[in-house]
This record gives sequence, C-alpha cells and structure tokens, in this order.
Amino acid sequence: MKILLPFVTALLATFTLVAQQPNIKIRGTAANANGKTIELYRYSDQLTRTEVLVDEALIKTGTTFELKMYANYTTQVFLQIENYSQSFYVEPGRTYEIYIPKFDWSIDERKNVHLSPEALPVGFENLPKDEVNLKLNAFDNLVDSFVTANRYRLDQRYRPQRVYFDTLVMLVNKRLPDSRNDFFNRYKRFSLAEMKFKMHFASRRNMYNEYIADKPILYYDENYMSLFFTVFANSLSAGNRYCNVYQLSRLVNNGKVSVYLDSIGLDPLLRNEQVRELVAIQALKESFYNRRYYKPEKVAASLETIKVRTKFPEHRLLITNLLHTFGRYAKGNEVQPFELPDVEKRMVAPLTKFNGKWIYLSFVRVGDPNSLKEIETLAHFRDSIYAKSKNVEFVTVCCDREFQKMYHFLKNSKRGSRYNWTWLHYNGNYKLLERYGVVSYPTFVLINPEGKKQYSVTPSPASGLLVNPPWQPKKQEEQKTFFLNSGR
Repeated sequence: MKILLPFVTALLATFTLVAQQPNIKIRGTAANANGKTIELYRYSDQLTRTEVLVDEALIKTGTTFELKMYANYTTQVFLQIENYSQSFYVEPGRTYEIYIPKFDWSIDERKNVHLSPEALPVGFENLPKDEVNLKLNAFDNLVDSFVTANRYRLDQRYRPQRVYFDTLVMLVNKRLPDSRNDFFNRYKRFSLAEMKFKMHFASRRNMYNEYIADKPILYYDENYMSLFFTVFANSLSAGNRYCNVYQLSRLVNNGKVSVYLDSIGLDPLLRNEQVRELVAIQALKESFYNRRYYKPEKVAASLETIKVRTKFPEHRLLITNLLHTFGRYAKGNEVQPFELPDVEKRMVAPLTKFNGKWIYLSFVRVGDPNSLKEIETLAHFRDSIYAKSKNVEFVTVCCDREFQKMYHFLKNSKRGSRYNWTWLHYNGNYKLLERYGVVSYPTFVLINPEGKKQYSVTPSPASGLLVNPPWQPKKQEEQKTFFLNSGR
C-alpha cells in the first residue's frame, strides 16, 4: 500500500526530519529503463507498514539517476519501477552506487505481480565489507540454510525440538558475533527472539519480561516493533482470560474507550500505560476487520478518541496512519480526477467531462479472457441503459502496455464497433492504478454524481449490477391493505 508526498511530509515533520538536509544518496544506472520513473519509498510506521514516497527521478538515456533522503537511523527502503520493487537498508551518511541490469518489463502482462511479486534486480557496487546489507544477508542465509537442513525437527506441524533452536543461536553467535553496528546486533537478537516465540519455545510472559518490561519502546526500530506486534498479535481483540470478546466488543461498540483501556489493564502484561495503549491500538486494528463482533465505525471512533487523549506522540502518528488505511478505498470517498488519451490520442478528463453523472469505470486488458467477458456484458447492456438514462456513462481504461492493442481491438476487430463508449489508455500511469486499487483485471469503480465512490468494492457487470443499477429510479410499491376494495 502506497501514499504520496503530502502525507509523508506530515509524517516526517513529526520526527523533526523535514528541516534536515538529505544525508543519504542512491545513484545508479538502468540498462533498458529509459524514460521510466524510479521511485524511492520507506515505511510510514511498523504497524500499518504503509509505503510513503520519499523521492523519485526520471531515468534518462546515457545518464545516471539520483535519489536522496534523510534518516537518522538505519532504514529499510524500496526502489520501485512500475510494478517491480526491491528493498534494502540504507545508513545515514552513505552514498550507494547501484545498477539495474536488463529486465523484461512485460512480465506483469503474463502473471499478476501483485499476487506473485517479481523482484526488481538491483546490484551494488563498491560496498565495504562491513556494510549492513552484506551482514544481514549473511545472517539470513545462515538461518535459512540451518532451518532447511533441520526442517523436520523445527517444523510446526510436528513437535519442534528446542535443542536445534539453541544450536542455531550458538551457531549464529559463533559465526556472526556482535559488532559495532547496533542495528545488526538488534536485527539478530529480535529476529531470533521472534522465531523462538513462533516456535512456542517461549511464552508471551517470558518474551515480555525479557524484551519489553522496564525497557523503552523502540518505535524507530523495525525489528523490535515486529517482535512487539508478534508477541501481542491476537492476544486481545479476540478476548483473553481477563476479558472475553463479548465484553471488549460491547465496550468498543458503546464508545466506552476509557473503560476499555482500564479493562484490558487487568492483564498483568498490560499494566504499563504505554504498552497497554500501544497494544490497544494494535488490537483495534485487528478488531476493525472482525465484523462479527465489532462495528468498524465504532472501532474508528475509539481510535479517534485515543488519538485525542494520548500523551504519546508516537501513538498519535500510528493512529493517524491507521485511520488513513481504513478509509483509503472506503465507500463515499471522493475519487481523484485524471486525464488519459482516448483511441484517437486526444486527452480526456472523464470525471470533468461527465461531471454530475454516474460513471461506471472499468480497468481492463483486452487480451485478458475475464476482461473480455465483462466487456461483452457491458456491450449487451449499453444501449438499453443509455436509452433509459441520460445520466450514466461507461468509461473503460485499457491497461495493456501497448497503446496499439487498444487501437486494433476497437478499430480493426470484428466486434470493436459494439464497444461504443468512452475508451482511454492508462498511458503508463501506475500511480493512477494504485490510487484506484487496481491489482487485478478487470476492476470496476462506480462513481456517483457527487464524484464519490458508490461502493467499497464495486460489483462487476456479470454480478447482475446492471439489471437493477443504483442510478435507476426506485419504483414505489403500491401499499396494499386488507380493506383495499371495501369502499371505505
């Protein structure tokens, strides 16, 4: 999930980073990415893990690109071109020299890279031997090879044997002892601790006493926060021995936030105010998606209340980000306008052109069988719908990489004349696809006359939506009574 610069500006201001000059540079070349945009992202926080845009650059022929950012601690970042990305860690004060070898950019037309991601190949040059990415890679390779070699003795489907985990810890400490790099030391410690907890070699209480109790919460350290959220995952929202899910959901649904926070404090692990409030935020995030017990609007209201009352600025930021993710694709959101070329390569802004109308917006690929079926359904209903209402427009955005595919589909195919509504080409606008939540084809978005989303998830034509569409006036049913013909 990604958001753009205005939000990250507010985020970085919270940590007083905005006034700082960039202290990290990433310079590089790309073999066959001329004219493409390369973007640099980082996580907003470790609870929502929303990717925020930090910098971007246009890759030009025969030149190197350069990206810049500021950080006061080791930070995970993501390089992205189109739908392909690669992550690594950057340290303050360093300049990274990278190269992107020749790459097949059309992979996303043969498989869904959102469900099965394809990594962007990134190589580094002139890295020192003690560079953090090299050390982390050595640690991950050591752990992976050991777990693979002893997978039957560490498999969760059987009874994992503690002696093999202890052997792994000894092996890591021998081959990769602690160094002067505190980030690497924490990475080792918290990664092994998280593995230990997941394998049920330590209880939640033991993990709390060893890693959390009487210690500062390292909000900036992704490894510590990953361990924290793993330890408390599903420990509260579904109920526990101190408060069952019925009591908790009743408090949330009735807006009794103070009582909710006091009640979860019955758990000895949650008596610390800061820990209790952070766990409550995590639990409310889980509760938002548990519609069986919790009302999502009440969960959001509870988070708003905590945001106003909290004395921990880090929690205020977490809640702000969390509420943003809740509402990003929600029903009733205003949709952002866009401008794309039509089949004649004339630029069209459909939300402006059809302002005040219902717009049934579809994102398709003309070579995709599922898209073709829905296009045929749209064609079947198009004439009757347009005849009944002058307040509806079909708009289709073709997301095939080549513009000519759309052109030949509409102009040269036998059935192209049937698809006589507004067609546009996405024109390489991947940010548009992200904003509209397009991760598969076809995807549909119904926009009402107020310019807002009618549904959180818009039904497809084949679902029957066009048989009784929301823009069709509702018939008033005649009220029938027992004495209808009595003359009274």
